[in-house]
Amino acid sequence: MGRSRRQQGISDNILTNVHSLIKSMRLIDTHAPVIVALSGGADSVALLAILSRLGFDCRAAHCNFHLRGEESMRDMRHCRTICERLGVDLYIRDFDVKAHMEQTGDSVEMACRDLRYRWFDDLLDRDGAQAVAVGHHREDRAETFILNLMRGAGIEGLTSLRYRNGNVVRPLLDLSRDDIERFLESENLDYITDSSNASDAHRRNRVRNRLFPMMEEMFPGAVDSVLQSIDNLSRTRTIYAEAIASKNAIYRSDNTIHLSRLVEAEKEPAGVLFEIMRGSGFNFSQICSMVERASCSGLSFTASDGNTVAELSHGTITLTDGAKAVVADEAYTVNPRHDIHEPVSIAVSHHPVEEFRPEQLGAYAAYFDAAAIEENHLWQLRHYRRGDRMVPFGAVKSKLVSDLFAAAKYSAEEKRRAWLLTCDGEIVWITGLRNSSFAPIGPHTKRYIRLRLNPE
Repeated sequence: MGRSRRQQGISDNILTNVHSLIKSMRLIDTHAPVIVALSGGADSVALLAILSRLGFDCRAAHCNFHLRGEESMRDMRHCRTICERLGVDLYIRDFDVKAHMEQTGDSVEMACRDLRYRWFDDLLDRDGAQAVAVGHHREDRAETFILNLMRGAGIEGLTSLRYRNGNVVRPLLDLSRDDIERFLESENLDYITDSSNASDAHRRNRVRNRLFPMMEEMFPGAVDSVLQSIDNLSRTRTIYAEAIASKNAIYRSDNTIHLSRLVEAEKEPAGVLFEIMRGSGFNFSQICSMVERASCSGLSFTASDGNTVAELSHGTITLTDGAKAVVADEAYTVNPRHDIHEPVSIAVSHHPVEEFRPEQLGAYAAYFDAAAIEENHLWQLRHYRRGDRMVPFGAVKSKLVSDLFAAAKYSAEEKRRAWLLTCDGEIVWITGLRNSSFAPIGPHTKRYIRLRLNPE
C-alpha cells in the first residue's frame, strides 16, 4: 500500500531535520559503520530507519536481558523482522543479568547498562565502527534533567544527555516522542511497547507518567521550558569547561594537584577542586575535607569506587591507583643477628661496648644491647597499623606512631611504605625515622649490635 502525500511530507521533513543535526554536530559520517542500539521500541526502530534512509552503514545491536520472559523473546523477534525489512545486519547478545548483579552488587538498571555498553565497545572495535547511536529524544532529555536535579547535580549532571558523549551519539535528541511516532506511521513501521513503561516502579516512569502531565497542567509548555533551560545551561557549560581547563593547567601536573596554592588563590576552592578532580570518584564532602585540611600531611581519601586514593602531603594532593595504595598486611620474620635482605636491606654488625661511638646516621641506625638480641625473641618487620604505639628513645611514655609520622611530616605514601621493626610485637625501631628505648646501651652492656638501614 502506497504512502499518502502527507505521510511522505512527514517522513521527508524528519529525515531533513535529523540529517541537518548530524551534519551540524558532526555526529557521524558515511565513511565507517554505525552501531545502532535496537530494543524494538519506537525510538530505536525510528533511529535505525532514519539512519538507514540517510545512507549510513548501520549495524543493529540487540541486547536480550531475559528479564521479562516471553516479552524479551518477542522483542528479539521483532528486531529480526525490522532488520530484515530494512536490510540491516543484526547482532544479538544474551546476558545473564542476575549473575552480573551478584558479582558486582549493581542494581538491575546499572547491571544492564554496564553489560550493554561493554558489548557495544566490543562491537566498535570488531567492526571498526565510528560510534554507537542511541534513540534518546527530547522528552528523555527533560526527564534526565529532572532526575539529576532531584539528586542535587551540578551543571555537568543537568546537561548530561548530550548529542555526543564519547563514542555515543544521539541523532534524535531534537525530536519529540510524537515526531517519532508520526515518522513510524508514515513509514508503516511497527514497534513494540515494554509493559514496564506503564509502571511507576521506576523513578523515570514516575516523572514521565505523573510529574510531566501535572507540570503541563499547571504550567502549559513546562517541558519546553525545561528544554530551554537545558540549552541555556549547555551554553554556560561550554564557557565553564574552558575556565576549568585553565584552572587545571595552573594547579595540576599529571597526578599531582597543588592544593595549598589553589586554596590561597581561589574564592571557591572546593568548587574548583571538585571540577579539577571530576571523574576521580570523590564526592563533594571529601573535596571539602581536603580543602579544610590543605596544610596537613599524611592524610588519604579513598574514592567511592575504591579505584583512586588521594594522598595529602605538604599542600599537594597525589592521586594514586587504589590497588597500589594498599600495602599487604604481612609481617616478615627476621634474625637481627645477621644482615637482613628482605623486605628491606639492613646491615647488622657486632661490637664490644668499648667501640661504641654513635655515628651520624640518625634514624638510619639503631643500637641494641647484644644481650637482648641473643635471647629467644620473635623479631619481625611490618608496615604501620592503625593504633600502633612506640616508646621513643629518651621518653618514658609511649606515643602513637601516627603522631610521630605527623611530626616528621610524612606523606601518606611515606607512612604507608615505612617499615617497623618489632620484638615480640613491641615496636623497637621505625626504620629511617625514630629509635625506641628498647634494650638501650648502658653501664652493664658488654657488647652491642648496630642495625644500619640501607636506603633504597
